[in-house]
Amino acid sequence: MDETLERNLGEQPIARILKDLHLKPHDVVAASEENITHKMVTKACKGRRLTENVQGKIIRAMNRILENSYSKKDLFNY
Repeated sequence: MDETLERNLGEQPIARILKDLHLKPHDVVAASEENITHKMVTKACKGRRLTENVQGKIIRAMNRILENSYSKKDLFNY
């Protein structure tokens, strides 16, 4: 495994979107039709590197909540 891979990447755009819309990680979990946890959403907001699979689940849940079409670039900056 690559030891130089930075895992903590700082606050992500998803955190600002949730804050601006007065949403909590629970709202994202509740809206998801897939298995995601509050911990996954919290890690996404704090900038902990997530797998592509988890990012996809969070993106789909956000799009379901807001009836929008967010992409990975809109929610994550890595």
